[in-house]
Amino acid sequence: MAESLKVAIQDLSEQELAAKSVALRKQLFDARLQKSTARLEKTHVIRALRRDIARCETKLTQLRSNNA
Repeated sequence: MAESLKVAIQDLSEQELAAKSVALRKQLFDARLQKSTARLEKTHVIRALRRDIARCETKLTQLRSNNA
């Protein structure tokens, strides 16, 4: 999953990356909520989502610094 996301992030525009980051943050919120109610079986998902958010934010920062 992470490898395909890395490749996909490289091809996204600034607006698409921002939207992807928001979507990932919503997924992270939902996963944390499920964890707190003991319904989340795959707890590794939280770590993966945090890393995917970081990848998106890093690429956004790179794009913004190149455009400035």
